[in-house]
Amino acid sequence: MKKLLTALAMAMPLLCVPAFAANAQQNKMASCNKDATGKKGDERKAFMKECLSNKPLVATPPPTQQQKMVTCNKDATGKKGDERKAFMKQCLSNKA
Repeated sequence: MKKLLTALAMAMPLLCVPAFAANAQQNKMASCNKDATGKKGDERKAFMKECLSNKPLVATPPPTQQQKMVTCNKDATGKKGDERKAFMKQCLSNKA
């Protein structure tokens, strides 16, 4: 009995994955269907094909500290001493 419960517990995540995928596809279908309002025939068919095949947008990750350092160093060209130090502090503390 214990082995059966363990097997069921391990299988549960695998059984839930298709449900999430189906739900995402349904949401995409509903969204594309809404956007296709007013289109008919071949125009609608082509629009739906394109809309459903589009991959979701992926947000760009924020720059790493090293990338910020490179950018700030380029922008600080010509500054020296306290002026450069203050500029670099301000530049590196920016979130984007």
